[in-house]
Amino acid sequence: MPALIVTPDAQHGVTQYSSVVASAVERLTGASLRLSSSALLGASVPARSHLHFTDRLWGTSPEDAADRIEALAKRMAFTVTFHDVPQASDGAVNFARRSDCYRRVLAASQGAVFNSVHEVDVLRDFTDPTGRAHVIPLPIDTEVPAAERPEPDGNVAVLGFYYPGKGHLEVLRAVARIADTTDLRPGLTFLGRPSAGHERDLEQLAGLAHDLGVTLDVTGYLEDAELTSRARRASVGVAAHQHFSASGSINSWIAAGRRPLVVDGRYVREIAERRPGTVSVVDGTRDLAAGIADALRNPGSTWLHDDAVIGPNVSDVASAYLAWWDAVEW
Repeated sequence: MPALIVTPDAQHGVTQYSSVVASAVERLTGASLRLSSSALLGASVPARSHLHFTDRLWGTSPEDAADRIEALAKRMAFTVTFHDVPQASDGAVNFARRSDCYRRVLAASQGAVFNSVHEVDVLRDFTDPTGRAHVIPLPIDTEVPAAERPEPDGNVAVLGFYYPGKGHLEVLRAVARIADTTDLRPGLTFLGRPSAGHERDLEQLAGLAHDLGVTLDVTGYLEDAELTSRARRASVGVAAHQHFSASGSINSWIAAGRRPLVVDGRYVREIAERRPGTVSVVDGTRDLAAGIADALRNPGSTWLHDDAVIGPNVSDVASAYLAWWDAVEW
């Protein structure tokens, strides 16, 4: 078994996910496998490890992150789960830098897990993952009774870290358009905090909301229980990412018992096929206003129904990792 490496930023979704998977694997195996990434700086390292990688967690730049992982590869064998794969929305310069980083990390590894088929397809834009890529979907665990629905708060909500391209701007404009063209007057809630380095961007967006006459509530970071509670009180949940990879925010909506409104795309179609009944799809951001207005008028459409397919759960995912590690040529 590999040591399961957990990065130190406890509020980062990748750190949280690596910890969730590690706990589930430990429950199945009865072994203590978790290890802080800081331990890899010591004189001795495990012979085998598994990392969850996004460049922003492993270095000050894509180049620094790749350098660090390649240095570790000289001291240990490792497998990796990739998150936040490079996409065109990074911009031409950052896409090239991040693509090179992910190529280098993949080449240094004994194999890689991706959280969606879509991400493997994205990877083909800049490298050939043939024979090295394995898909294990993000899990959803929910035991929320569908009948216990709180009074809606009247707000449209976007969940997760704020950064440009996550869809917050498009949802803001849709909410403003609804107020201008219908008798509905929803507010807007951002359930989360800005991603590091994007604090000023969020301040500017809040200024735009004020100019457009939209009441905006930015909650900041929320612990899991409060995040679920706020997600269940929202009138409509929306995920309008410009470029999806694999979305923990969509899964958080589903885990809260909600059926979010999502913008069509390759990854969204993968979700809709893998988990029927868990998302409501609109054709594009231009259709967001109409879709949100329909959801406000039909609140039942924003909740999961009994026939929704939610799995795999975290235990299923842990079992999939165990089977995959057995097959890896260390």
